[in-house]
Amino acid sequence: MTQTLNSRNERPSWLSRFWAIVRYEMLWNIRKKKFIGILAAVFVIATLILVLPVVGSRYAGVSIKANPTYAITFGGTGFLFLLFAIGTAVNSISSEFETGSIVPLVTKPVSRTMIFLGKLFGAFIILVVSYIVLYAYITIASIVLYGSQSDLQFMPVIVVGCIISTLIWVSLLFAVGSISKNTIMTMIVAIIMFLALFFAGPIIGVYVGPSSTLNYLPGTGASGTLVVNNITSAVAARFNGTSVSAGTDNIGVNIVNYALFPSANVTYSKINLSAITTNETSLPTSGVLYIEPTSLVALRSVIVAFAYIVGFLIAAWVAFKRSQILE
Repeated sequence: MTQTLNSRNERPSWLSRFWAIVRYEMLWNIRKKKFIGILAAVFVIATLILVLPVVGSRYAGVSIKANPTYAITFGGTGFLFLLFAIGTAVNSISSEFETGSIVPLVTKPVSRTMIFLGKLFGAFIILVVSYIVLYAYITIASIVLYGSQSDLQFMPVIVVGCIISTLIWVSLLFAVGSISKNTIMTMIVAIIMFLALFFAGPIIGVYVGPSSTLNYLPGTGASGTLVVNNITSAVAARFNGTSVSAGTDNIGVNIVNYALFPSANVTYSKINLSAITTNETSLPTSGVLYIEPTSLVALRSVIVAFAYIVGFLIAAWVAFKRSQILE
């Protein structure tokens, strides 16, 4: 009899309680119309990026050229990362306080830390699944539109890079949501930050040059040119001279660049505005400002991304733990 009572009063394991929070967060996200709408918008945007060059070429009467590296250079954009983050995390914390659902949640046999980690892990799982589906679609579409694709073994690297880039915005939304407890405020702060970084980078790059400081901010970072030494293959010839964004938005592609060309460098040059003339096919530069190896570009983008993720999440966790809950 005593054994039966003890088994009934036995507390669920940490893993079962944690998974209950994760499952709650995932189901809550998947059922939101906002998430479904954003996911659909992302696929529409990806489709337009894939198809518009083909449509333009056919309209101009020019056959589209085969591009065997299209898939592994499709690294995503800051806007895409922000959309995914908003879809999975914009009201993950704040809405619990706005609707009062945080009250019954904290009365369960779970700590606030467990709630926080469960919500974060739930958002992470949704991001992983979403990006896998998206890049499977992009890979198939690239093969159909641009011919056989090479180096597809690096596609998981591209996916991981996109997930890391998106987690910067997810962690920011968690932090602002935990502090403000207001969904609208959370979204406004994220959008303002995105727009500020989106416009500041190019403006600084044009008038000041590709400052290395940009590489320590979330976003595209400084823009440079990939210089491949000892070009011995068609892939190397195709990559040589291509544009490189050294910031956190291009983690996957930067890692792929290093994996393919370990001895390659990225050169950064300032645009010479006074030398621009009509019918210019490329922007004139005033000389190379500095050079970095691809290893540094890839490693720095990863370290900077994780620094922001960890910093924002610590701020979010502290604010969430100290939040006053009124019944």
